[in-house]
Amino acid sequence: MTGLRERKKQQTHDALSQVAIDLFLARGFDQVSVADIAAAANVSKPTLFKYFATKQDLVLHRFADHAHEAARVVTASALSAPEALLAHFLDGLDRRDPVTGLNDHPGVIAYYRLVFGTPSLATHLHQFVVADQAALTEALGADLDAELQAAYLVSTQQILAHRNWHSLANGQPADARHPLAVAEATQAFTALNR
Repeated sequence: MTGLRERKKQQTHDALSQVAIDLFLARGFDQVSVADIAAAANVSKPTLFKYFATKQDLVLHRFADHAHEAARVVTASALSAPEALLAHFLDGLDRRDPVTGLNDHPGVIAYYRLVFGTPSLATHLHQFVVADQAALTEALGADLDAELQAAYLVSTQQILAHRNWHSLANGQPADARHPLAVAEATQAFTALNR
């Protein structure tokens, strides 16, 4: 159980991020300064930097919940890596987990549009992908075969999620996209299991 101090820190962290994301969505990432965010959140710039090292972190910290997730899933499963990640991805699709791209809440679609449409955020997001791939490589054995398989698996997840998000961003409802998302995920991960 977390103490009061930790809960308050988390609340401040989340509130600062939400203020920043709201500003970015309204005005564009590059048009909002750190000073703008601090003023809107009624905190000093040093306080803001105490919680977030960079402006990009104000947006992308939401991906931290999924950091090294593929490695954890594979390590905890008796299935092959592609089978374990397929099962995990299908579960995420059923739950409409935003990380699968299959969540049509307007705020989620706008958030991904911000991330994918802002070069500095897309570049920063790539660092998360590289770290996830490295963790999965370690989980798979840390040799060349493991490195190649990790690259294939992580890329597959990214491609599937982006295809889902792109369909939803173009107006397709998540429920309508779901059967094809399941079929594409099954096809992609099954091919990797051969």
